[in-house]
Amino acid sequence: MSAPMLACKLCKNKDIVTRFRLRLQKQLCRKAHSKPWNSAEHSGKVEADVGNRPFRISTGKLARFADGAAVAEHGDTSVLVTAVSRSRQSTSSFLPLTIDYRQKAAAAGRIPTNYLRRELGPSEKEILTSRLIDRSLRPLFPSGYLCETQLMCNLLAVDGVNDPDIISINAASAALAVSDIPWNGPVGAVRVGMVDNEVVINPTRKQMASSVLNLIVAATDRNKIIMLEASAENVLQQDFMKAIKQGVKESQSLVHQIQDLQKQHGVPKREFETASVVMEEILDAVKSLAETRLKEIFYDDSHDKISRDTAVQNVRTDILQNLSENYPDKSQVINEAFSFVTKEIFRNLILDEDRRCDGRGLYQLRDISCSVDLFKPLHGSALFQRGQTQVLCTVTFDSIESAMKLDPMSVITGSMKEKNFMLHYEFPPYATNETGRPGATNRRELGHGILAEKGLRPIIPTSFPFTIRLTSEVLESNGSSSMASVCAGSLALMDAGVPVSDAAAGVAIGLVSRPDPDDSSEIQYKLMTDILGIEDYMGDMDFKMAGTKKGITALQADIKLEGLPQRVIMEAVKQASDAKNEILKIMSEVIMNPRDQMKDCGPVSEKLDIPIAKRSRFLGVGGYNLRKITGETGVRVTPVDETSYEIFAPNQQAMDEAKEIIEEILSTEKEPELEFGAIYTGRIVEIRDIGVMVQLHPKLQPVLLHNSQLDQRKVSHASALGLAVGQEINVKYFGRDPHSGRMRISRKVLQSPVTKIYRKIEEKS
Repeated sequence: MSAPMLACKLCKNKDIVTRFRLRLQKQLCRKAHSKPWNSAEHSGKVEADVGNRPFRISTGKLARFADGAAVAEHGDTSVLVTAVSRSRQSTSSFLPLTIDYRQKAAAAGRIPTNYLRRELGPSEKEILTSRLIDRSLRPLFPSGYLCETQLMCNLLAVDGVNDPDIISINAASAALAVSDIPWNGPVGAVRVGMVDNEVVINPTRKQMASSVLNLIVAATDRNKIIMLEASAENVLQQDFMKAIKQGVKESQSLVHQIQDLQKQHGVPKREFETASVVMEEILDAVKSLAETRLKEIFYDDSHDKISRDTAVQNVRTDILQNLSENYPDKSQVINEAFSFVTKEIFRNLILDEDRRCDGRGLYQLRDISCSVDLFKPLHGSALFQRGQTQVLCTVTFDSIESAMKLDPMSVITGSMKEKNFMLHYEFPPYATNETGRPGATNRRELGHGILAEKGLRPIIPTSFPFTIRLTSEVLESNGSSSMASVCAGSLALMDAGVPVSDAAAGVAIGLVSRPDPDDSSEIQYKLMTDILGIEDYMGDMDFKMAGTKKGITALQADIKLEGLPQRVIMEAVKQASDAKNEILKIMSEVIMNPRDQMKDCGPVSEKLDIPIAKRSRFLGVGGYNLRKITGETGVRVTPVDETSYEIFAPNQQAMDEAKEIIEEILSTEKEPELEFGAIYTGRIVEIRDIGVMVQLHPKLQPVLLHNSQLDQRKVSHASALGLAVGQEINVKYFGRDPHSGRMRISRKVLQSPVTKIYRKIEEKS
């Protein structure tokens, strides 16, 4: 045991050591418990100019027990990111990396509005931001590093102007760069907007409100792209490519500043050993036994997803049994060797022979079929089949009041206040011939659903009078189910009669690559259109793009390499655009334009005017009448202003039933219409301290005649005038109070006319 660790254990037993030994132990304890960046040498700050505004990154001041920590600031928004990684390798076959982005209400000077008044589970915004950071960082961890790693993003302050998601990516990049965790970064990330056809870097929240593009670009040094995420309002292809190039260029200043911070204040990277090293002898044995059989499987284009996976698994089982006799206790190594050989053979067939496992060419789409109007009771439905990927989409309309209200923190950090269009993506286990326990939506389903929602939102009319819920259920999955959701969703919306601006479609582009033997800085690569699940798993990129015939509406690129040159991304954009247009032609053969009218089962909405005088009768005591209408017909009544209500009915039949009930409520006690300025005879039914209650008509509620309106003289109580219950009096009607709706009557104006005043006015004139 080292001396510092010995001192740490002994410093608890101060009563049994000498004073000299105690002093020595304290010195050793301080040395053992200190972190390198406690000194000024490992504390510093850098600043970059991004979007003509300073972007500051600092380290060494906060959270110094973490392996790495950094604070990034843009404007008055600040994010602290800490990075901690265990020293022992895990037994998993992939890097157990966890990203936790949390929004604190205190960062915006707020208190949470829930019952406990504290932060609860992660919101949709937090989950999506965590995924965004993960996708930007994960590809840069070295192969074979399997230590459990956690990054926590703590929102320290938010100004409501600068979105913290971009700041968090850069802070996480800096935290990993200055730490001893093996990582081949750094990464720089910027948001690119487009306002008035001009590219804007890191636009403010106000600028984003008028931007037609929301593009996030994460790049490494030498202008290599590591991650893309975008939503757009039908942006043209050339403008979109221009925005990507500008984003990559601006991100380089952040990369260089983080590199400087790492050189000046970082610590050396730790050494690590891979969980298992594939023995060369085992690798050769596996290759000799499996190569021919695997090539036969990948050449056989009659295989489907399940049969191909089964055939490969059978080869794996046979080889494992054959080699286990010669290499006992090496089953894990044999499995790793087989996975390596399978991946190498699969990729080489594409790179060397342009051969895909299902027999298609590199640019060829799978067979596509689609249909609409599947179930009559539904507002809209569509089924989209592309190869062995099958998605069923259904449309449901509801009232505007059903729009999704977002939490205040998500609104402050850049999201919209409410959503009247929602796409819910469901991926049941039977879609991949598996079993599982259905439950809450996981992060993958949420991310795929939001991507498909981004692809369709620009075609939804802003003035649509209903809230739209589009449910996308994946019935079969063999690649690109989120883009199939865009296609099926577009068909279902048109089938439901939503006046979409244009049809939308989506497609996924894949990539396989290897280093160029003539130039190690370059790569040899092949792009594939409409990838299968196995091509995604074995490949180096999952590039998903959605849009209309005019332009692009959404994009998501996950890259498994340590960055890709811009030319590869630009080529993928062009290839995806061509495939998207081809898919739109096939979809147009089923339904070309939205239906002119909604289906008979579709909802209806009407405006109902209720006079203030009848409002209390319409609502009923405690809203009883409204609850009765909703309970019996399913109709929802929402107030618009003081005299009008919006009636939403799931269908015309329900609307007719609701109208009958409303008419019955308003006509049960039909009130007589009183004329303004007319004189009526009423009967006193009650005497109060402030006046008398007068009944003008049996079907009218008694009206208060205030003491001030009883006589020309000042009266403190009705008894002073000899008024009694049952006595009839004449009053003049002055309409209803515009605010309270109460009737206004007066007896005072019917007393003697003020003739003397008229005479005085005449004399003066």
